[in-house]
Amino acid sequence: MTFTSTRPHSIDELFSRASELAGQRFGDLAARADLAIPADLRRDKGWVGMLLEHYLGATAGSKPTQDFPELGVELKTLPVDAAGQPLETTFVCVAPLTNIEGIQWRSSNVYNKLQCVLWLPIDGRRSVPLAERVVGSAFIWQPSAEQELCLQQDWEEHMDRIALGQVESITARQGSALQIRPKAADGSALTDAYGPDGGIIQVRPRGFYLKKNFTRQLIQQVFNAV
Repeated sequence: MTFTSTRPHSIDELFSRASELAGQRFGDLAARADLAIPADLRRDKGWVGMLLEHYLGATAGSKPTQDFPELGVELKTLPVDAAGQPLETTFVCVAPLTNIEGIQWRSSNVYNKLQCVLWLPIDGRRSVPLAERVVGSAFIWQPSAEQELCLQQDWEEHMDRIALGQVESITARQGSALQIRPKAADGSALTDAYGPDGGIIQVRPRGFYLKKNFTRQLIQQVFNAV
């Protein structure tokens, strides 16, 4: 099987490449790409995404744009267990905590990132050595009107709290599909945010994440999983 890391020219070509990855072991893919396999993913959380981006031709990285902007497609890996159930939430993008006046749902980065997503399920079981884990069957998803409304309502509620200086009171339990929670690994990284009195305070950066129950529904929708 031959893989190329050049940019795909169409969604069909991108999906074809992603489909060819199904069943491939991380160890074999890393060897072909001449990439070292980390001991674990705790210190190299983005390694799997970087590995798969190499074969799919994505170059956007963590920029606030889609991974394939010329195709209007975002790439998301989805660690799953043996039953195909999501093991963790899915990072969407960094949450803006200042200069948010005028931002509407349709102009938000969450909307931009989730308009068309190439999902790549991957074996996320920690009991399986990283090199032995495999890539699952890719699927392309665009939100239905009902799904988008759910995401929009969550986004608007979160942004209202940020605008009111309540960022520190937002918990991961809030939101039915989309949550906000601290993104930094520890409290050493701080950024500006609106405080309760309207002034600027220092807080840990926040990120938008899709909840597991939402991505579980996507998997069921595509694969008719139980």
